[in-house]
Amino acid sequence: MKSMDPKDGENEIEKLLQILSKVQNIYYKKKEQLEELQSEISELREVLNFLNSLISGKSFHSADEIYSKSFIKKVDGPIEEQYFVEDISKERVEGTNIKRKIFSKNKNNDEELLCILNFYDLNRVVIKIVEPEKLSIKESSEEFIRIFIKGALVEIIENNPNMSLKYDYYKSSDVIKHINITNLKSIKEYDIITSKMRELLSQRAWKG
Repeated sequence: MKSMDPKDGENEIEKLLQILSKVQNIYYKKKEQLEELQSEISELREVLNFLNSLISGKSFHSADEIYSKSFIKKVDGPIEEQYFVEDISKERVEGTNIKRKIFSKNKNNDEELLCILNFYDLNRVVIKIVEPEKLSIKESSEEFIRIFIKGALVEIIENNPNMSLKYDYYKSSDVIKHINITNLKSIKEYDIITSKMRELLSQRAWKG
């Protein structure tokens, strides 16, 4: 009987380890995708519940009146923006959250998460930089001031002087890891912040 060459055994184990590594990578990637999908479904449910509450609050109007107002809103701008700029009691929006994520393509052409924005109670935005040490965003940088401060916050504060801004820093550095913006008034302000954050991060990711 021919004895097995130890090298053959080592090669077989190496192949099995490679297969294990690939399967593990696929597993964790699918698991992450599932968690993101569940999070997105939860966010959609929150928005649906919020919109349902708004519609229920208008139910004492006639159907023709609601349709007429809806048509005017569609002409003037996106209907969801029109809902959010109305005066709504704090109780009706308490607990709501509109989450947005900003991605970039890495060297392998895979999507890489750069930033997460949360709009709480239609009033407060928390921006989380996923890898602050990598993107190295600083409040004193010319790029940050030009794109985000002047491009977004200055425009907002002209119409909303009550807006306030606060930073959390990465470890003991001057690199920003969280941006906290409070006293916002509408989804439109959130859109401006998102747009300028996307512009800033696209340049930072490209440089990295």
